[in-house]
Order: sequence, then C-alpha cells, then structure tokens
Amino acid sequence: MQIGVIGVGGLGYLQAKTYAELGSVDIVAAADVTADARDLFEREFHAPAYETYRALLHEHGAELDAVTIVTPHTLHYEQTMACLESGLHVLVEKPMVTDVGHAKGLVEAAADRNLVLQVGYQRRFHDGFREIDRVLRSGRIGRLRAVDCFVSQNWIDNHRGTWRVDPQLSGGGQLYDTGSHVLDALVWLSHAQPTAVTAQIQYAMPDIDVDSVLTVRLERDAEPILASVAIVGDGVDATPREGYRFWGTDGTISYMDDELEIDEQNGAAYRTEMAIDADFDTLNRRKLRNFVDAIEGTAELAVPGTVGLTITALTEAAYEADATDSTVSVQSVVENATVQQ
Repeated sequence: MQIGVIGVGGLGYLQAKTYAELGSVDIVAAADVTADARDLFEREFHAPAYETYRALLHEHGAELDAVTIVTPHTLHYEQTMACLESGLHVLVEKPMVTDVGHAKGLVEAAADRNLVLQVGYQRRFHDGFREIDRVLRSGRIGRLRAVDCFVSQNWIDNHRGTWRVDPQLSGGGQLYDTGSHVLDALVWLSHAQPTAVTAQIQYAMPDIDVDSVLTVRLERDAEPILASVAIVGDGVDATPREGYRFWGTDGTISYMDDELEIDEQNGAAYRTEMAIDADFDTLNRRKLRNFVDAIEGTAELAVPGTVGLTITALTEAAYEADATDSTVSVQSVVENATVQQ
C-alpha cells in the first residue's frame, strides 16, 4: 500500500515511522510547512517532502492509495476533502473538523466514493476502555442509565505559544483538543447518540476555552442516558488524567488510573489494576493497523467519519449551549448545518 503523510511534525513523523514498520506499507512522500520537518523526513525515509499538500497530491496523487493527515484542526477539512476528491483513503487526526457542515461534507464525499475515512480517536484501541466496553455490552450492570467522566491536565500552560491556542488553527480550546477524546469515549462506550446538551464554559483567552462542564442527554433504544462531563484545562497534571463511572440498573463500573472496579447489585464486586498495554506507541500502531486493514477489507473500521461528525456536532452544540444559556439539540445542529464539499 502506498501512503503519503501530510504534516510530519512530532506525531506525523511518528506515524510515518509506524507505517513503515507495518510491513505492507510504503511511505511515498510527505508535506509539511516547516523546512526542518521536511528535511528530517527526507533523510529518514529517502522520499520527497513538499511544502504544500497540493504539491504532494500533484506529484504523487496517482500512485498513492491513502493519506494520513496530522495538521492543526482547522486545516483538516480542506486537506481531507482534497485527498478524498483525489480518490484516496484518509486517516485524519482528531477532531475530524471544527465545523458541522464540513463534517457532513467529508462523510458524504467518502461515502460517495466508497473510500475509508478514519478519525484518529485512540481510546477505542486501549485495553482498559475495551474491557469497559466488553462489560457494558455483556449486560453485567444492566441497562446503562448515567455516566460521569472527566479529564484534567495543565493544558493551557503546556500549550501557550503554540497553534493549539490560536483559534484560527485550533478552532477552539481544550474541549476540541483533549476533551474530544472524552466525548468520543462517552459516545462509544454508551453505544448511544447524544441528543441534547447544556454547558458552562470558561475561556482563558478569546475563543480558547479552558474549562468546560457539560450535561449530555443520550438515547439508546429509545431509553435516555444522562451524562456529566468535566473538561479541565488548567489542572495540575502535566499529562491527561481521566476518570469514568457508569451507573446501570444492576451495578456500576468505575475506571481511573488503569484501575477497573465493578460493583453489582447482588453484592458481587470486582476490582483490579489491569495490566494494560496502552502506551502511546502501541495505541498509535493499533490505530494505523486498523486503517490499513480496513482499506484492505480485512477489518472493520473502528472510527469512521460518522463518529467525527457526531463529536463535532456535540462539541458545537456545547459551545452554543454555553453562549445562549440554553439546552441545545444536537440533531438540530446537524440538520441546520449546510453541507460543504
């Protein structure tokens, strides 16, 4: 399989190296606006690197099968659409986009061309989260009724002076950055669709949110699931610290710091500190392997573009809910967004 990489800074460079280690992938070319990143890529992979993604597609589009995109959030739409229109499968890092109309356009473009569009959410490849999913789907705690989840880190200080606090490139703040992983985990593990949200959001600077508290209503099989979500971007942890609790009709699940606790209504309890293979390199490798396997038709795509649409819509609905001090319908946000292609 012939793959190109758009954005070969830290994560993009790591993904290129990981692709090369998969065995069935050839890294053909890359694009990056930074000369140092291009030079490093060319030395490491003995392949050309261009300043723009347009040059990459012009020179190599005909020989490529797929592209992986690791660039600032607001650049994703234009780059992803150009690749899809060139007939290429795309793995785009999260969030897929920061505009619901853009999200709808990408999902439609991929479907119309029968192309794989994957979003880079990696909790779905994490052993601990997979175990939570297994227990929830088993019915062990009954029907899921409520969820509480949080993430805390010193996000704002860690990223001062970077593109992540430039709204023209980030499209928002901590809610679209680390918070996006938590929203994805909530929607995935609950196996439900978010229908409405209220939110209180604090901003560190114009258009850059740092702390958010959301109340989300989800529905599965016409039954409601209520969730509270806290996204803290001015905490004390250098790296994200996450916690989740799930209340069912017959028990609860708690998960934090790789420790899983299950309490059942009949008095049975299970607690374990899991031996989790979930370092960043492992999750990255699993994510890329799934992308390649999905293209080859040997695996189901774990995080399709429709997931990206759902999380973008939920995020935008939360911003609107905070701005209007109201409860916002997630479906209305989707329906009112103009498809852009």
